[in-house]
Amino acid sequence: MANKDARIDLYISKSADFAKPILIHLRKLVHSACPDVEEKIKWGFPHFDYKGMMCSMAAFKQHCAFTFWKAPLMKDKTLIVNAESEAAMGHLGKITSLKDLPSDNKIISYIKKAMKLNEEGIKIPKKKPKTVNPEIVTPDYFLKALKRSKTALVTFENFSLSHKREYIEWITEAKTEATRNKRMETTIKWLAEGKPRNWKYIKS
Repeated sequence: MANKDARIDLYISKSADFAKPILIHLRKLVHSACPDVEEKIKWGFPHFDYKGMMCSMAAFKQHCAFTFWKAPLMKDKTLIVNAESEAAMGHLGKITSLKDLPSDNKIISYIKKAMKLNEEGIKIPKKKPKTVNPEIVTPDYFLKALKRSKTALVTFENFSLSHKREYIEWITEAKTEATRNKRMETTIKWLAEGKPRNWKYIKS
């Protein structure tokens, strides 16, 4: 088994009790599928590299997440659907216990697909840079939802242009109406709590 990074041991030890067995199990599967994996801490949470970035795991207050760096190229519908869910924060869905995980064989097959992509040097196509428009248009349906929560509305109005754009783009880029409505619901909740779109990644 490849060398382990002591920082990941520390990360796991500081995680919530429910998260520890999940993180330990996922880590074990990564090493089982990829003996030459290299452990690292990036952006504050565990990453597993193999000929480049491969996958990562993280623990939050009430769930864990596992993410594949090149999931869009792995051509698996389940991974893409889970990534579309704002509640999941990862490609294996919202993990609250070991029971929420796919079978070990399935996870290992995902890891091997991710390994192969890195071995072959296949890269995610670069997205064309978006034209930054200083003017942002708040959709009417979003404004109506905002007006139902005075706290959320005040927070949104006081946000910087970039913070407003993050929420609006997240909502308007939803591929289905159901996803859009769910994102609006989450947005109103987070705004009422005074949170920007990417609050989970802001170090306290």
